[in-house]
Amino acid sequence: MAIDVDLRAHIRDIPDFPRPGIVYRDITPLLLAPAALDAAIGALADYGRSRGTIDYVVAAEARGFILGAALARELGAGFVPARKPGKLPSDTISADYVLEYGIDSLEMHRDAIAGGANVLIHDDLLATGGTARALCDLVEQLGGHVLGCGFLAELTFLGGRERLHPFDVRALVSYDSE
Repeated sequence: MAIDVDLRAHIRDIPDFPRPGIVYRDITPLLLAPAALDAAIGALADYGRSRGTIDYVVAAEARGFILGAALARELGAGFVPARKPGKLPSDTISADYVLEYGIDSLEMHRDAIAGGANVLIHDDLLATGGTARALCDLVEQLGGHVLGCGFLAELTFLGGRERLHPFDVRALVSYDSE
């Protein structure tokens, strides 16, 4: 699917959020524009299909859930939510990661991914790569295979792509500076 919508025009910059010096990339305007939302999901699904048969899309709380579940539906795959500690009701595994402004942890249900399953990692934004790397680690702990990591946007100046090596990475929009 060729993207005929300027996705960057639908991502709003919010300076000094969540703290001074950070420029938050707000995807809310994209979610409000049906053509942009459809183009983003379609392009991410095309990327997923190009990687092979996807059994599950794994996405992080909370913004990753928004497009992640729609992406899973588009691919005919299951959706696996990775949540903050204590939010999932069954037996979990966890991974810690460093954000651009702190340390956090994600959990997935221990039975979410059967060994050998093919997985597409999704999040709305690739910054330092900490969140996505934690997702890759969780998938591999469960015996799954990460076929790729798809993002709506990437902050290339933070080096997250390198942290995800050797996994294939695709972002629909790139920002080379704050």
